[in-house]
Amino acid sequence: MDSLTQVLLGASAAGAVVPAAHRRAALAAGAALGTLPDLDSLPLWLLTDDPVALMTLHRGASHSLFVLPLVAWAIWWAFRRRGGRVAEAPRRWFWAIQLALVTHPLLDAFTVYGTQLLWPLPAHPAMWSSLFIIDPAYTLWLLLGVVVALIAGPRAAGRPALAIGLALSTAYLGWSLAAKAMVEREAARSLAALGLADAPRFSVPTPLNTLLWRVVAMTPDGFVEGEHSLVADTGPIRFRFHASDVEALEAAAHVPAVRRLAWFNRGFMKARVQDGRLLLSDLRMGAEPDYSFTFAVATHDGAGWEPIAPEQLQWQVPRGDQLGDLWHRIWNEPRAQ
Repeated sequence: MDSLTQVLLGASAAGAVVPAAHRRAALAAGAALGTLPDLDSLPLWLLTDDPVALMTLHRGASHSLFVLPLVAWAIWWAFRRRGGRVAEAPRRWFWAIQLALVTHPLLDAFTVYGTQLLWPLPAHPAMWSSLFIIDPAYTLWLLLGVVVALIAGPRAAGRPALAIGLALSTAYLGWSLAAKAMVEREAARSLAALGLADAPRFSVPTPLNTLLWRVVAMTPDGFVEGEHSLVADTGPIRFRFHASDVEALEAAAHVPAVRRLAWFNRGFMKARVQDGRLLLSDLRMGAEPDYSFTFAVATHDGAGWEPIAPEQLQWQVPRGDQLGDLWHRIWNEPRAQ
C-alpha cells in the first residue's frame, strides 16, 4: 500500500494499545514504525542498479513475518532499557511496536505486487490482490481516527476513535475479499465458456476502487483480458485476446532475470521481441498495452538468447481523462460488440 496508508495504520495500531497518557507518543512511534519496512528500498538502491533485483528484492526480508517480530522485540527491549514510557507500560508497548510493524506486510499482501511474508523460504510472494495500492475508501477511516486521537490526546475519545477507524478499515478489507470472490466466480463461468476453465488467472481491482475489476487468464499463445463491474455488468465477462511471444519466453527460460521474474509474478507476464531484445511486462500492474514494469532481459545472438544487464523501460503514466473513463465504466456496462 501507499506510504500514507501504512503510516496511518501503524499509528492507529500503536495508539489504540498504549495507555491514554502515552497516546500521542505512540501515534508518532507507530507512524514511524509503519513506514520502516519500506525503507528497504534505500539500501537496495545503494547495492544494485539492476531493476529486476530492485523489484523482486523489495518487500523481501524487511516484510518477513519471521524477521519483523524479532525486529519489534529488539526495538522494544532497547527502549525498555532506556526507561521512559516503554518501561512504564512494557506489555502494552510491546504489542504496540509488534502491531505497528507486522500489520505493514500483512496489508501489503492484499495488493497484487507481491509480498514475501515467508522470506527466506522460497515460496512465491503473497499477492491476495483485493486492494489497489491506493484506495481512499480504506485509508479515510484510519485518517479520521488518527486526527481525532491527536486532537483528543489523553482524553477518553482517543481510543474509541482509533478503534472505530481500525474496525471500519478492516471491514473494508473484508468487503474487498467478498468482492474478489464474486468476481472470481464470474470469471470462472466466463472462462469455462471459452474453454479456459483451467487457465492460470488472476483478478485485481482497478485504480482507487473495489467495484471494477480486471481479470487476466493465460492461454497457450498469449492471454485474455477483461473487466467486470460489480454494479453494472450482468452478463459474462467479455475477454479480449492479446498475443505473447511464448516461444521466445520458453527459449529464454535459462536467463536469470527471466527465472527471477517468473518466480516473482508466477508467470503472469507478456513477452515480445523488439530490436532483437526480449521484453517482459508484468501483467499484474497496468493494462494492455501499458504496464508499470517492463524489462529488457536478453538479446538474440543468432543461436539463442543471451542475458543482458536488465533495463527497465519507461512507463507511460495514465492520463487524467483515463480516470474519468474508469469512473464511467464502473457504472456502465460496455456496449455489445
